[in-house]
Formats: sequence, C-alpha cells, structure tokens
Amino acid sequence: MSHDAGVKGVAPSADGIPIRFEVDGAGDPALVFVHGWSCDRTYWRGQLGPFATRNQVVAVDLAGHGESGGGRPVWTMPAFGADVVAVIEQLGLQDPVLIGHSMGGDVIVEAALALRGRVSGLVWVDVYASLGEPRSEDEVQEFARPFHEDFVTTTRDFVRSLMPGADEDLVEWVAADMSAAPPDVALDALRHAVSNDGPVMAALDELAAPVLAINPDHRPTDVEGLRRHGVEAVVMPGVSHFLMLEDPDAFNRLLGETIDRLA
Repeated sequence: MSHDAGVKGVAPSADGIPIRFEVDGAGDPALVFVHGWSCDRTYWRGQLGPFATRNQVVAVDLAGHGESGGGRPVWTMPAFGADVVAVIEQLGLQDPVLIGHSMGGDVIVEAALALRGRVSGLVWVDVYASLGEPRSEDEVQEFARPFHEDFVTTTRDFVRSLMPGADEDLVEWVAADMSAAPPDVALDALRHAVSNDGPVMAALDELAAPVLAINPDHRPTDVEGLRRHGVEAVVMPGVSHFLMLEDPDAFNRLLGETIDRLA
C-alpha cells in the first residue's frame, strides 16, 4: 500500500476559518502533527508515510498557513489551538497524541487544554530548551523589530541561525519557504509565540496529559528545568531545529519510542 498522499479534508475553526488537513493510515492512538511558525503540514513529509503504517496520522495547516484560510484579526496561540481542535472534532478522534514542532508545541498545549481529558499525550519537537523567566515586553519588541523592518531578510537569517550544520539545500529550502509567509500573519503570530512562556507554564500545571519533548543538541536543553514543569525531554544528537526534516529516520525511531511510552 502506497502512502504518497493522504485524504485531504477541511474543518471550520471556531471563528469559521477553513482549516485544511490530510489524514492517512489507521490505528490508535491517532497522531496529530502540528507545524511551527510560518511553516505548514509539508514539514512532516518524512513522518506521515512511515507512521501511517501503524497509526492514523493527521497533519494540519493552521489558519493563515499552508492551504488554510486567513483573515483572522489576531493570531494567538489559543486561536491556533482551536484550529487543531476543529480537525480533531471533525474526525472524531479519541485520545489522540498531539505532536507539535516549535510554535506548534505552544499550539498543541492550547488544543489539549480545550479538549480537557481527551488527549493521550503531547510530544514537543524543539519547542522549549528551558522554561523559566518569560521575556519582558521590551525583549519581545526587541526580538520582533528586525522582522518588522525587513521580514524576508530577517526570516532567512533567523532560519540559518536555527540550522547550524544542516544540509545546505535543506537550509535554503526552509529559508525561502518561511520567508515567503504572509508577513501580517507571521509578525503577529511571532509576537504571541515568543511571549508565551508564562501562559505555557501555567497551562502545563493544568494539563493532565503527559508531555514528552524531543530536542536537538545544537543548543543545550535544561532537562531538569523542563522536568520541574512536568516535561520529560530527550536530546537527539547531530541535528538542529528542523530535526524531523534533517534526519527523518533517526527522528522517526525516537518519535516511535516516545509514542510507545505514551501508549
């Protein structure tokens, strides 16, 4: 059986924006993959086929990303979380595992809060290296300023800084793709994502579902600090921020083990 492409679907989010997704495979728990800032569901292309042989897999385009609709006045983490919930509700998924990369990790926390006890677990893919002092409003402004001044160049440089040692063609593809995102969506989502430490720490206290993290070794992970917030982290060697694209085989082995731990 070939897994070139899943079945595509669309679900209206809470505010009516059409959310595009694809679904493939069968088997519990269902795995719901959520991309990061200025990315889309194609960033999981190395995972969907392999995992569809053992689980139902779902990949979502958040509103304002990929093939999903836009037009939201504010691009917040709870609003993105509602996009994921809309797809889960439409498919009638029971106890799915939510897998989020980067900003997608903040998003799946919001989705899990909204779904209450109906999630088997969460898997963060390079979401937080540490959890502690949230950025101040000034630090958020300072971080975002260059993106406002020159979105394309700053985003390209940002991607390169996140991918030291990665394959040059992959780095260029990600840099070109993410810098082509709609700036109005990206700038507002960025502001909400980089100021989300406080809300995410509060949410982790409320969540009943276990949270496991797979982090790359291109920057240090504060494993103990994450554990204090209930997040169990493993570090994957030899990769940077886009670990699922950089070494899909090794990442898939680690993700498979992580899902087995949740089951």
